[in-house]
Amino acid sequence: MSGRRGKSTLGLWITVAMLAFFLLMSGAVNLGLLAGMSAGGGESLTAKYPVDQEPRLRERWSYGYGETKVARIPLMGPIMRGGQGGLFEAAGMVESVLAQIRTAQNDGDVEAIILEVDSPGGAVTASDELYMALRRFRESTPERKVVIFVRDMAASGAYYVAMAGDRLIAEPTSIVGSVGVLFQSLNVRGLSEKIGVEDVTITSGRHKDLLNPFREVQEEDVEILQKLVDDAYRRFAGIVMEARGFENLDLLDGRVFPARTAKENGLIDEIGYWEHAVNAAAGLLGAEELYVVRYEMPRGLAALFGRMESRLGIDRLARISSPRLYYLWNP
Repeated sequence: MSGRRGKSTLGLWITVAMLAFFLLMSGAVNLGLLAGMSAGGGESLTAKYPVDQEPRLRERWSYGYGETKVARIPLMGPIMRGGQGGLFEAAGMVESVLAQIRTAQNDGDVEAIILEVDSPGGAVTASDELYMALRRFRESTPERKVVIFVRDMAASGAYYVAMAGDRLIAEPTSIVGSVGVLFQSLNVRGLSEKIGVEDVTITSGRHKDLLNPFREVQEEDVEILQKLVDDAYRRFAGIVMEARGFENLDLLDGRVFPARTAKENGLIDEIGYWEHAVNAAAGLLGAEELYVVRYEMPRGLAALFGRMESRLGIDRLARISSPRLYYLWNP
């Protein structure tokens, strides 16, 4: 009798726990939907405007008491694309930064962007997209300016993005540089033979499975991929040489530099702190004082689950470990 009663009590508690879990999830969904609608000014989930072309972000007063409006935009962490910001999908860092740049560009009152950088770089294409977005902002009107302010690091792809700036300022303890391209892949052929794992891959051509981790690396495969790396490097080096006025590739061999050495060699313009970046922007605009704003993404359901994703970093780690071209400092 006691055994049956114990099982019955256990089953009851399991049922209660499951009900509580589903109620909690239901409440989270409802709260997320309400937050999403309130962040959009009470609009329905069906947008009345092109959300990617004309993002509507929440604007906050950040710094200064002037009349000349400037937007501060953070570029923090690996430059990798995430989701597209759907209902249950968190927007990635690249999507977020692009949305902020477009918001600033669409605001006729914003005269400059101060891009705050702390990044080791990332994917080649994502880095180029951010660089071009800043270039488009600068070129949208003759008076608009971009100031790059480096916190801890502007390496590789982040330095690539920084080449869109009119002025590049770095904190005294920061690291900059790492002009180069990275392509990584693991080969587990020896391990697979030891543990008895056999790969079966059917392809339409002999180069379709380049760097297949279960077979010996072919010299011809390496040559093909090296051409991709060299092409991406030429683009990177060309952009740096044009932006910084370099005449040779001596400093563009992949190494990083402390701020002092970077300034001595012309990789940055100035060593300083946030106030120096603000003063630099004011000087470029001919303003005595600035009115600096920052943008906040809408706090909808995507943001709720996005915080969970950012803590785990699983998707980002998987993307970085997948074979592709990177402008990334990855010691």
